[in-house]
Amino acid sequence: MMTVEDCRRFYAQEIRFAANINSPALVEAYASVPREKYLGPPPWQLGSPEQRALSLTGKVGTSYYSTEDPRDLYHNLVAALDVSRDINNGQPSALGRWINALDLKPGDRVYHLGCGVGYYTAIMAEVVGPTGGVVGIELHPGLAARAKENLSGYSNVTVHAGDGATFDPGECDAMLINAGTTHPHPQWLRRLRDRGRLVVPLTVAVTPTLGQGVMAKIVHERGGFSAEVVTVLAIFSCISARDPLLEPLMAKALTSGALLRIRSIRRDVHDQGETCILHGSEVCVSSADLAASSQASSV
Repeated sequence: MMTVEDCRRFYAQEIRFAANINSPALVEAYASVPREKYLGPPPWQLGSPEQRALSLTGKVGTSYYSTEDPRDLYHNLVAALDVSRDINNGQPSALGRWINALDLKPGDRVYHLGCGVGYYTAIMAEVVGPTGGVVGIELHPGLAARAKENLSGYSNVTVHAGDGATFDPGECDAMLINAGTTHPHPQWLRRLRDRGRLVVPLTVAVTPTLGQGVMAKIVHERGGFSAEVVTVLAIFSCISARDPLLEPLMAKALTSGALLRIRSIRRDVHDQGETCILHGSEVCVSSADLAASSQASSV
């Protein structure tokens, strides 16, 4: 019979292939961080991401499989944190793909907005190592308290309870925004160091709390911000980081497929043009590549 450690290591390889992870350190973190520690005492409620996706349509409910065996946690399934509010620990392969896109290195300083109970925060802390650090923030006080307790053994992690849209994380090498926004928050862009990476969900609201869209990777380079799509997704919204004026533009960009063609983020003042996918007052999501955006901003 496989031990929990055996299952965890097999699971890490499962996530490696499911998420196309190219970071050996990230795979090793999945193999070493005990998921059961972060989920609270059994029984645990596990659900398939496909079933949860169907539940977002409102046509069916989310069903869970109940287990008290920690070995069952080491599958690519979501684990419920609060069934009544449909809050879960996230699909391991989805988070793995997003963390992999951050290109984390030892010594990096990371901001994790929407850290939940801290499981993926711990995984990133393992990757950046003791010379790096992770700043986590969680809006729900109960989850934030659990994250603080769960992560108390990491000297390179701090956890805050509060609104991640108004919180200043300081200068960072990488940021994982784990809640949907209409646009990259200007403060996040300002706090990215040179070659810093921001992975952020750009979504349109489909319910008051949920949105659909794309997970985008934004890199601070050459004095500007390049951008590309990492995955499509459905995710809880970061309400305070959403601009109601951009919601209809986001809906149009998503349904037309324009959102899949993002290449840069512009911060310069300019007139709306054919490359402007989401033209806001502070941030413009553009289909122009970084070189073209930089050239336009210098004119």
